[in-house]
Amino acid sequence: MATYRVEGMSCGGCENAVKRVVGAVAPDAVVEADHSADQVSVTGTHDDAALQAALEKAGYAFLGLAD
Repeated sequence: MATYRVEGMSCGGCENAVKRVVGAVAPDAVVEADHSADQVSVTGTHDDAALQAALEKAGYAFLGLAD
């Protein structure tokens, strides 16, 4: 599992949007999003660069791995 900092989520609807965006580029991964922590956790096969590109295209700021 990898957890990333993603800014721009402000509600549960944003969390669902992020899950859809990540699911489109990593369909076999399990995705959890937490807008209050600005974090997205991805379990399964995925490509960091593809996640970053998809999230930024959707209007979210991808800030890399969470501490």
